[in-house]
Amino acid sequence: MAIIRWRDPFESKAFRELNKLQDEMNTLFDRVFGRRADQGGTGVFPLVNVAQDSDNIYVSAELPGMEPKDLEVIVKEDSVTLKGERFFETEQENVSYHRREREQGAFNRTFPLATRISSENVKAEIKNGILTLILPKAEEVKAKKIEIKVQ
Repeated sequence: MAIIRWRDPFESKAFRELNKLQDEMNTLFDRVFGRRADQGGTGVFPLVNVAQDSDNIYVSAELPGMEPKDLEVIVKEDSVTLKGERFFETEQENVSYHRREREQGAFNRTFPLATRISSENVKAEIKNGILTLILPKAEEVKAKKIEIKVQ
């Protein structure tokens, strides 16, 4: 019997090369669509964390200063889209900015989920600039315990 060593796919050369390609493509799109790499921001808005347990997927997004009326959350069975528009105070006259990293305007970010979800019982809450989504996993993708019968 041979022992096969498990290799983490995230440590592979191919995965690192894919990440490098993604970074280069992001830089290219940032430059083509008006955002320069030297502007100092992240280029992605809103920033999100995605986690899961056996029953739900949890999404938290940083949306400082946003009101629920300025946001739209679209949930499909395997993706989430966050749409909205950020508004800041109007620019003051006779003011010279030294740095402007806070962007304003419309945003639309879609990201895939690790598994299918049931959109019927999704919960959304925004508190202190953090949008929290609780996305229940679809019943057919949840792990099920199978009882073994003795004959």
